[in-house]
Amino acid sequence: MTVNQSGWKPTTPTAATSDGATTTGNRALMLEEPLIFEIGDSDSTGVDFGSYASGTSRIAGLERSTEIGLPGLSEPQTVRHYTRLSRQNYAIDLGLFPLGSCTMKHNPRLNEKVARMPGFADIHPLAPQESVQGALELIDTLAYWLITLTGMHGVAMSPKAGAHGELCGILAIRAALEARGDARSVVLVPESAHGTNPATAAFAGYKVENIPATSAGRVDLEALKARLEVGGPNCDVAAVMITNPNTCGLFEPEMKAISDAVHAAGGLVYCDGANFNAIVGKVRPGDLGIDAMHINLHKTFSTPHGGGGPGSGPVVMSEALSRFAPLPYVVKSGDGYRLVEEETAHAEGSDSFGRMVAFHGQMGMFTRALAYMMSHGADGLAQVAADSVLNANYLLRSLEDVLDAPFAHSGPCMHEAIFSDKGFAEGFSTIDVAKALIDEGFHPMTMYFPLVVHGAMLVEPTETESKANLDQFIVALRSIAERARAGDPALKTAPIYAPRRRLDETLAARKPILAYQTPAPDGAESGVGAELGGR
Repeated sequence: MTVNQSGWKPTTPTAATSDGATTTGNRALMLEEPLIFEIGDSDSTGVDFGSYASGTSRIAGLERSTEIGLPGLSEPQTVRHYTRLSRQNYAIDLGLFPLGSCTMKHNPRLNEKVARMPGFADIHPLAPQESVQGALELIDTLAYWLITLTGMHGVAMSPKAGAHGELCGILAIRAALEARGDARSVVLVPESAHGTNPATAAFAGYKVENIPATSAGRVDLEALKARLEVGGPNCDVAAVMITNPNTCGLFEPEMKAISDAVHAAGGLVYCDGANFNAIVGKVRPGDLGIDAMHINLHKTFSTPHGGGGPGSGPVVMSEALSRFAPLPYVVKSGDGYRLVEEETAHAEGSDSFGRMVAFHGQMGMFTRALAYMMSHGADGLAQVAADSVLNANYLLRSLEDVLDAPFAHSGPCMHEAIFSDKGFAEGFSTIDVAKALIDEGFHPMTMYFPLVVHGAMLVEPTETESKANLDQFIVALRSIAERARAGDPALKTAPIYAPRRRLDETLAARKPILAYQTPAPDGAESGVGAELGGR
C-alpha cells in the first residue's frame, strides 16, 4: 500500500473495535509513528534555499556523487516525529527501572544544573591548563573523596566506564608484577562475577580460570585456596577478579580471607565495583585487602546509563598499584593544578603503564558525581546504601512465595534480589514475565543473568523508589508470576499495549535491517519492504 504524504497508511474507515484497533493506528495519546522515510520524500524539502555560486571543491574529490536520499520534512513534521518517538521510550523519569547490576536511580536535577555551569559544560580538552583551574580542582576534589570513601591509596580518573576501568586495573596489575620480574599468566574469576571480568582478563592477554560458587551463591574459598597452591612458590596466578557484592546480590563475607590468600600466593586482587551502591559509606574496599576497584560514577553517584553522555569508571588503587596508574592525572602544584601527561624517565608518571584515552575523562560525569556526594554528605551516602539494601530485601521477601528465590536461604540480599523461573507451568519462562511487565507499565528487570541461575530475574529497585512504588511493582509482578505458574496462554502474547508487539528477538539480533529501502509498489515483491511492513 502506498504511503500518503501525511505519513500514515490509510485503512478502510471503521469505528474503533473491542480489540483497540483504530483507523489511524493511534491509541488516544499513544500515537502511531512511521519511519521518517515513510513520512517525507527525497524530492521535497522543508526549507527553501537560495541560489548559490559553485566554487572550487576543497575535499579532494570526495564530493557526493548521488542524492543523499534523506526525506524532506517541514519543521513541524520533524519536531512531531521525534516527539512522538520519545513518547514511546521508557525513562527513569517515568517510573521504576529495576535493572539488576545497573543501579538506574533517579538523577537529581541539582546535578544537571551544576554540570551545565559555564566552566564545566563548555570547556575544551585542549584548553590551556591555566584557563581550566576550576575544572582540574573539581577532578582533584572528586578523586580525594573517592579515595576516602574506599580507603585506597590512589585513583585513576580517566577510564570511561566499568569495563574500561577493569582493563585499567588489570593493566596496572600486570605492570606491577612485571616491575618485580614476576610476570604471571592466569586470572581467576569466580562464577558470581560480572561477565565483563573474564572478557577483560582475556583481552589483556591472560588465561582465565573459573572458581566455583557454593550453594549459598558465594565464592568457594577452599576451591580458591586449592588453585592458588598449584605451583607452590611458582604460582602462576596474577590476580583474582571478584565482584562484591556479587552478581547474585550477595555480599562476600570472606572477602578479606580471599584477599589474604591471593596476596600470600603473590597475586593481586581486583574488585568489580559496579555494585558499590550497596556498600558506599558502609564498607571501605581497601580494608578488605582489595588492590584495584573501578567505580561506575554513573551508577553509584547517579546519572543513569545514557543520562549524561558517556559513563565514567575511575579506578581506585592500593599503594602497591598507585604508581602504575595510567596517564594523564591531576596533581596540585604550588597554587594551582596541572595534568601529568608525559611518561618521562625519573619524573612523575615514569612507572605508569601508559595512556588509555586521548584526554582526561568525562567532565560532565565528574561534576554530577561530586554534586551528588556533596549534597548527600557522609551520612546521606551511608543512607543511600542502607535504603537500597532495604528496598531489595522488601522485594525479595514480598515475592519469594510466588517466585523462586534460589538464595533466599542465604540470608538477606544486598541491593538486588534474584529470582528464577522455577515453578512456572511447562512452556513458560522468564521472557513471558518480562513481556507482561511491559503491559503493566514497567521496564523489565535484568533477564537470564547471572548465568549461574536458570531463568534468572535480577531486580534492583535502588534507594530512590518509595514504598508505594515498590508495592505497585510487587502487585504487578505477583499477578504475572501467578499467571505463569497457572499457564495462562495470554502471557505468550504479551505485550499487547506496547507500540510494538512481541518481536522475534533472535532474528532481529542475527539479521538486523539497518538500511531503509523504498518498498516495492503494491503487488510487487520486496524483501526489505515486506519485512519493514511487519515491524
